[in-house]
Amino acid sequence: MATRGIGTTIKSGTQKIGSLTSIGGIEITADTMDVTDLDSEGGYRKFIKTFRDGGEVPLEGFFDAEDTGQAAMQASIDSDDEEEYTIDFPTNPKASWTFKGIVTGFKVGDIELDGAIAFAATIKVSGKPELSMGTGAGS
Repeated sequence: MATRGIGTTIKSGTQKIGSLTSIGGIEITADTMDVTDLDSEGGYRKFIKTFRDGGEVPLEGFFDAEDTGQAAMQASIDSDDEEEYTIDFPTNPKASWTFKGIVTGFKVGDIELDGAIAFAATIKVSGKPELSMGTGAGS
């Protein structure tokens, strides 16, 4: 059954990043290596899978100068350390992504005549992200 995205949150450690209007999804991809040889059947190339990549998680929302989560994102861009992130979905049973990442983008200040001040950040997933899906209410 489909679930509305309202109530989805992302945290850096235990710190929620607030005033968001969009959280990009985890997209895992795999690189390939061409292993075609002269014995390949039918003239088709052959491939093997190599490294996987957890992608990036873009965030967008409204700038909130009092939001400690947004402030933490700004501090993270100046740090070289991986941090723990969790995306919690408003599903029953509970589902969430957990991953390590580094902040690779931070933006404040797109301003339009009839709009609020914008906030955006990008987190590069480092290592394997884990999708957990509970088995009951509030799991």
